[in-house]
Amino acid sequence: MFQIKGLYRGATSSFLGMACESSLLFGIYSQTKLALQGGVQSGKPQPQVIIPSAAYGGAIISFVLCPTELVKCRMQIQGTDSLVPKSSRYSSSLDCALKTVKSEGVTGIFRGGFTTLLRESIGNAVFFSTYEYVRYHLHSHAKAVPSNYNNLVDIGIGIITGGLGGVSFWLAVLPLDVAKTLIQTNPERNGSRNPFQVLSSVYKSGGLKGCYTGLGPTVTRAFPANAAAIVTWELAMKMLGIRHE
Repeated sequence: MFQIKGLYRGATSSFLGMACESSLLFGIYSQTKLALQGGVQSGKPQPQVIIPSAAYGGAIISFVLCPTELVKCRMQIQGTDSLVPKSSRYSSSLDCALKTVKSEGVTGIFRGGFTTLLRESIGNAVFFSTYEYVRYHLHSHAKAVPSNYNNLVDIGIGIITGGLGGVSFWLAVLPLDVAKTLIQTNPERNGSRNPFQVLSSVYKSGGLKGCYTGLGPTVTRAFPANAAAIVTWELAMKMLGIRHE
């Protein structure tokens, strides 16, 4: 019998990771960007500031995301019809994390860490570059047209910039995510952890389509999720009186 619970398998660790990741990412990006600008905010996007700030923020949050995503992936591949024997299944996200550390050591929980770091550094550089440039151009056009609905315009721009940023993130790094998932769910402890070797194997067997497995659902989720994140971030900054140029 189909169970709704199965659709949310591994969700606990994923939600916790996303909460920590979002707050860390936006905070690190904002502060690093301000530091690289010398404390002076500039209206026009500066790639020499945006890219390193975003990549640095992505690298830091990868240490939070790697273990939570490992647990999520391992929880999701097991189920009532799974090939995973019942004796090896996990009863909860915590049980998965504890058993992983017990069987593979502390480094086991960070399996796929290098791939996660690459995905987050490159992906967030693309995400924030897209966000900043699209935002700049949309606000430039919006300022040229007087409006009594500035707050609604800001929210609309946030939705567009966040959504497009999220889509560009995954278009750029989905192959790395595919490699990360394969590395983290590989039952062989001595399996390759080199993302480029893994992707080479995937490409040989499935071509470019194999490297972009799950593109449709990922992009469909990315637009609204990142649009909501950006709108929330911008509203929070506005409420706190923090200027965002």
